[in-house]
Amino acid sequence: MSPRRTSLYDRHVAAGAKLVEFAGWELPVQYAGVREEHMAVREACGIFDVSHMGEIETSGPGALALLQRLLSGDVAAIGVGGAQYSVLCREDGGVLDDLFTYRLADERYLTVTNAANHERDLDWFRACARSLQADGDAAARVDVEDRIEDYAMLAVQGPRARAIVQALSDRALPARMTTATLRLTGAAQEVLVCGTGYTGEDGVELLLAPADAPALWDELVARGATPAGLAARDTLRLEAGFHLYGNDLSTERGPIEAGLGWCCKEDTGFIGADVVRAVRATGPSERLVAFAIDGPGIARQGNAIAGGGVVTSGTLSPCLGVGIGLAYVPAARAALRTPLEIDVRGRAREARVVRKPFVAKAA
Repeated sequence: MSPRRTSLYDRHVAAGAKLVEFAGWELPVQYAGVREEHMAVREACGIFDVSHMGEIETSGPGALALLQRLLSGDVAAIGVGGAQYSVLCREDGGVLDDLFTYRLADERYLTVTNAANHERDLDWFRACARSLQADGDAAARVDVEDRIEDYAMLAVQGPRARAIVQALSDRALPARMTTATLRLTGAAQEVLVCGTGYTGEDGVELLLAPADAPALWDELVARGATPAGLAARDTLRLEAGFHLYGNDLSTERGPIEAGLGWCCKEDTGFIGADVVRAVRATGPSERLVAFAIDGPGIARQGNAIAGGGVVTSGTLSPCLGVGIGLAYVPAARAALRTPLEIDVRGRAREARVVRKPFVAKAA
């Protein structure tokens, strides 16, 4: 089966992007170059086509109860126009996905999923909804709708990002971790503007009708946003210390091991909460740590660590000029400044556990 294309595919081709298949989509991995795009985001403004991300809308009187059962955070704490990061767990505490949920109205929520997990997440949402509604209680009525075809998604990130988007808006942009529905020049329909991102820089994410995305993309690029691809998105998120599902998160480990206990509110009774509570109480056998390599070398996912442990993400930091990454290590070796020896293509590389984020300005 051929990979899917976003509504911005022609823009990427015209800009000379190198296209790759990712999670069933044909997407730009880079345009001018990874470092140039990375630094554009750190120093000015970059724009990413992240329309491959999935969306699930949950609505009705039972929407809150459903999401409280599914998501690790306290969904009741999200006000209308608010946003919350959380994880979706199995009964055994393994992580199925990490998600952002936006509360659009009293009984209406939009959850953004990772592309590779969207269908599985959607099935999980629907199965849980059926379970909660099995007794026919009207108060438990909830609609779970797949909205992946209804949204394109643009991430506009960097120190100048808000100013560039604000110049197109009819009203003030939402603050960080909040949302607003606004009119933006170039889009025929209203745009859901979210104060979120995945780069460690300030900025917004824009959810809009796919047909409107090309014209809005053109407006943003004309005003100074630099097109950036998946490769720069990965180096940026890693400098910020953000997790990537499939690398740093999986069903094989829980949120406490991954350092995401802060987004888990076990008292809400989410699926897997009992296991998460137990691991929090006893302490995990391993922890996800950030590391920096001393000297040359770039560790990659799967590289083994002497004495136990494995690299889950690694890259050369464009800002620091050294190899950085994330790795699971035995809990006893997770303290700051602990030395690590990483096998990088058969050669031992010395590294040390460091504090996140790697780049101090990352938010």
